[in-house]
Amino acid sequence: MKGYKQILAAVDFTESTNRVVARALELKDHYAARLTMIHSVECTETVYTGDLVVPMDVGLCDELAKQAKTRLDELISSNGLTDVNAIISEGIPKREILQAAKDIEADLIIVGSHGRHGLQLLLGSTANGVLHQAECDVLAVRVREDV
Repeated sequence: MKGYKQILAAVDFTESTNRVVARALELKDHYAARLTMIHSVECTETVYTGDLVVPMDVGLCDELAKQAKTRLDELISSNGLTDVNAIISEGIPKREILQAAKDIEADLIIVGSHGRHGLQLLLGSTANGVLHQAECDVLAVRVREDV
């Protein structure tokens, strides 16, 4: 089995984040790999609020990205890490994760998977999109919401 040299871990700051980070750190240490963590801020041109379509304030996207950077830095720091790269991107998470994987030449992407079913499964998820479109290995860390 080949070893991994560059791992990309996608975090979304939900309850699943700690499990994804724990798995990423375990594999980073096992393979002596470089680790990059990514969080994608999904900002679209419009926000849907019930029946209204409201234009997205560009300043709001910038503020969300700043807050995400702070949270990602805190996550890295709270795990005592000094050798982890952090990426904050703006866009559709699946696309941003795939692009970051290409940019850093990742050979493993780690994402959380909520085990969606029904309509959510048909519509897809970030983990599902990454799994089917990535050019490298993907580890989907199972995250059960009732645990």
